[in-house]
Amino acid sequence: MVSDFASAVCLTLWVSCCAFTSAAEDAYMTRALKLMSETPLIDGHNDLPWQLRKQFNNQLNSVNLNTLETTHTNIPKIKEGRLGAQFWSAYVPCDSQYKDAVRQTLEQIDVVHRMCQKYPETFMFATSSKDIMDAFGRKKTASLIGVEGGHSIDSSLGTLRTMYQLGVRYLTLTHSCNTPWADNWLVDTGSEPSQHNGLSPFGKQLIMEMNRLGMLIDLAHVTVAVMNQVLDISKAPVIFSHSSAYKICPHKRNVPDDVLKRVNQTEGIVMVNFYNDYVTCKKTANLSDVADHFDHIKKVAGAGIIGFGGDYDGVTRMPEGLEDVSKVPNLVAELLRRNWTDVEVKAALGNNLLRVLAKVEEVSSSLTDRSPDDVPIPYEEVENPCRTSYGYPVDNAGAIHSLSTAALLLMLCVQALNGLMGCS
Repeated sequence: MVSDFASAVCLTLWVSCCAFTSAAEDAYMTRALKLMSETPLIDGHNDLPWQLRKQFNNQLNSVNLNTLETTHTNIPKIKEGRLGAQFWSAYVPCDSQYKDAVRQTLEQIDVVHRMCQKYPETFMFATSSKDIMDAFGRKKTASLIGVEGGHSIDSSLGTLRTMYQLGVRYLTLTHSCNTPWADNWLVDTGSEPSQHNGLSPFGKQLIMEMNRLGMLIDLAHVTVAVMNQVLDISKAPVIFSHSSAYKICPHKRNVPDDVLKRVNQTEGIVMVNFYNDYVTCKKTANLSDVADHFDHIKKVAGAGIIGFGGDYDGVTRMPEGLEDVSKVPNLVAELLRRNWTDVEVKAALGNNLLRVLAKVEEVSSSLTDRSPDDVPIPYEEVENPCRTSYGYPVDNAGAIHSLSTAALLLMLCVQALNGLMGCS
């Protein structure tokens, strides 16, 4: 009899405890959804366009994004995840470098535009901080484009400018291969040799031209040397569109603490990647592990540099609790459970990225008196059997000449001095 009574009491206490816990979790989620209704969730990197190429060869007429189930991302998941704005990745693999990377990248840009045209009730194409807020006010997902990998511009400033005119608003300087002007993250693993000790002189030209254009510089995928060189020379804040904290998971794709501090000092942003391998350095991870990266970055460099960069549809392993884009509110609720303030959560959701984008636009406006940089990369740095040399001067013996590295360095020095003196 006593045993039955004790069992009944234990059961009642257990049920009450579960109910209390459930109510508390519901309160966090309710608060998370409220904050997401007030501030747009802006995600820095989603590879749905690459999945459209892989699975359908970009034949968007053959795809229904309302019913597609072979991706992390579709329209119902976007709506459930309260996705306010998305940088869609225009990505093509490194083996397209020196071949057809530009064509394939243009096709990826095209498929993002067509996606917005096919589903205007869901997507609104965007290129500015104002566009993001306009789309949010209309309850649509602002759709921006980021080109993932410097190989996509084929070492051409003209191609960079053309892509900007097509709506591209960030360039990831490298993917997982060196370009003729920048080293990629694999150099830091020792598996590839450094070709430039970071950036070449042309790479530094490109950074300055991106500042002039108003294009975000994305340092995901580069070496630590490139990170620091760009932080030294860029007049505008930078982004890491999909990278996590190296201290929590020492993978070379992640950002070390000293760089996190520099991102804070230069008012940039690190948008946390959800890929298991970058979250735990293992094949498995959960939502709490991802939140640990948010906590660490906040502790080291403040809540003002944090964003979301899920990498959905670009990777195969996502954390338990963050399996697709519909699950992101779970992470927002987890941050609230960890005593993040409403202001801090709103900063990470979108206010930080909006600030960075507005600052990049401001820097561009301050450089309107600068002419587009039309000094090409030295031919010897890009010469290959698939590239012609039209435009480069040829001497009487048929030898091709271009600006030497010394001449490029002199030009960069003159440009820097002009900037300091307020000259155009």
